[in-house]
Amino acid sequence: MVCKLTPSTPSLILFAGHAGTGKSTLAKKALPKIIERTGEDFFFLDKDTVYGAFSAHVMELTTQNPNDRDSPYYLENLRDWEYQGLIDIARENLLLGVNVILVGPFSKEIQSGRMFNPEALGIPSQTKISIAWIDLEEGEAKTRMEKRKDPRDQWKLAHWNEYVKRRIDPPPHSSIERFDNLHFDQAHFDELIGHLIK
Repeated sequence: MVCKLTPSTPSLILFAGHAGTGKSTLAKKALPKIIERTGEDFFFLDKDTVYGAFSAHVMELTTQNPNDRDSPYYLENLRDWEYQGLIDIARENLLLGVNVILVGPFSKEIQSGRMFNPEALGIPSQTKISIAWIDLEEGEAKTRMEKRKDPRDQWKLAHWNEYVKRRIDPPPHSSIERFDNLHFDQAHFDELIGHLIK
């Protein structure tokens, strides 16, 4: 993507939250509005698109389950490397002055505070970081995951009580704007976009 940007002030926007909350759908809905309101383009990276096929292949080779994205084996041996690779791609673009939108849970990285710290990410210190944390009540998230029938949700659904222990709230931070996606509200969504680009 060719981008018309100001190299000195790149922006990093995250659409984060737990599985089934609608992160990807909302990020794609927001993208044209963000471009329209800022007059700038963004490099769009969704974790499932970037690493979906790769991780499926690795998990097929190691556990014979290409859809495993939540077992202890995956979390210990692949999860952190996926996220680091995604951040590395974002870093390369941000260092070139290219704005980036990242889509993925990022719960661990946000909880640790790393995603609020440009220096910890190795990105330009002046980078503006904004995070949309997408909320959805646990039962509704499960229902939506069952309806979408994504094979990558199999482990979560089969081990729901274990999985939901990882559904923790993000820490309070000025970079985070929370959005309840139970009943989509356009006015609140426009407010979310305003927070992300202010």
